[in-house]
Parts: sequence; C-alpha cells; structure tokens
Amino acid sequence: MPFARLTLIPQQPPEIIERLTTDLTDLIAADLGKRHELTSVLIETPSRARWTIGAGPQPTAAHLEICVTAGTNSADEKRRFIRHAMDRLRQAIPALPEASYVVVRDLPGGDWGYDGRTQADRARHRP
Repeated sequence: MPFARLTLIPQQPPEIIERLTTDLTDLIAADLGKRHELTSVLIETPSRARWTIGAGPQPTAAHLEICVTAGTNSADEKRRFIRHAMDRLRQAIPALPEASYVVVRDLPGGDWGYDGRTQADRARHRP
C-alpha cells in the first residue's frame, strides 16, 4: 500500500508533525482511495540540511513524495491529492516557498510490496 515521505525544514513542533501525519494519512485514503490502516507516512526533518531554491538558501521548505502502485489512480485523483496535500502543508507551515513539491510516484506492482509479497502478487490473488 502507499508509502509517503515528507521532508521538512526546519524542525516543526510535535503538534504540527502529528497533525500532518494524520492529515496526510486521511488524504491518501480519501483522495487516492488507499486503505487507511496500511498507509505509511514518514516525516523527516534533517538536522544538517541545506535546502536551496534557485541556488538561494531557504529557511523553510517541504517535499512530499508518495509511492503508489502504477495504474491504481487516475490523473484526476492524483491532481486532487496534490492540490489537497499542498493546502494541508501550507496550513501547517504557511511560510513554504512556491517551489515546494508534491510527487506521486507510480511504481510497477512487481517492484514493491509489503510483508514479503509484491503488490502484483497480491493483485493476482485477490478474490
């Protein structure tokens, strides 16, 4: 199922991290139709990060990338998720620069999985 990694600078207060974790999990379920209970979200705030946009240092930045199985979401679903995810990021961290990205990465079902089984194998054995 989906895996999302959000990289942020600077370190955010625990309540913002908790809210983003919940919001992103809920959005992935609502906008992309993924199972809430199997959605993994990792939020990282590297302590020695140097983030630049246009070669200029940024005091605040974010990058969200989510991996899903290729062919399981329409362009409209991905568009909606990207818009809603950026809305949530801006609510939590208003100072985000315009060049903050949300990426939906489609991976072939045979290239990833969980609990030792690929997504392709799971799809073949669904009732």
